[in-house]
Amino acid sequence: GFQQYSGSSGINAEYGGERGQRIHFQMTDSEMDLQRDMLKSETARLEIPELELSMTSGSLGGRFSTVEGLLEQIKDQLSSVNPFSFGDSSKVDTATKMSSVVQGLEDIIKGKRLVELILDDPAGNSYLQNVYAPDEDPHLKITEYERTAADNDELGLSHMKTENYGEEEGS
Repeated sequence: GFQQYSGSSGINAEYGGERGQRIHFQMTDSEMDLQRDMLKSETARLEIPELELSMTSGSLGGRFSTVEGLLEQIKDQLSSVNPFSFGDSSKVDTATKMSSVVQGLEDIIKGKRLVELILDDPAGNSYLQNVYAPDEDPHLKITEYERTAADNDELGLSHMKTENYGEEEGS
């Protein structure tokens, strides 16, 4: 299962509030990897390159779950979208692609397929369990990066007054 998570904690201060975080995770053992705890914040994008799947930030909301639980939720969400409801016969390609992605997710969940997962979180508020702790996880790579102007816009930081905050205008 999963729990709804509202990322009201803001920007992760551990990264100075200035940096995003990208988590690369290569699955190597379905049974162990699917049970890893993960927190996908509402600002995080999730990618599975092997399936050509990219979930934008906000599309799943914030979730605390296992890897398996999150994949199940994505599968259920994609399964419930009917491309034909848009009334365009050119959606056949979309339906075929979506069916392929849903089948790929099913294969991962059933342990038939190992893939790379990428959590890209401009706010730095996502987490994937290191099952080797306190040792380094050889299949988990976390990198920090400078947020782009577009990232800051999406996070609502571009127009935020932080200098002299709380002082009266024009005093």
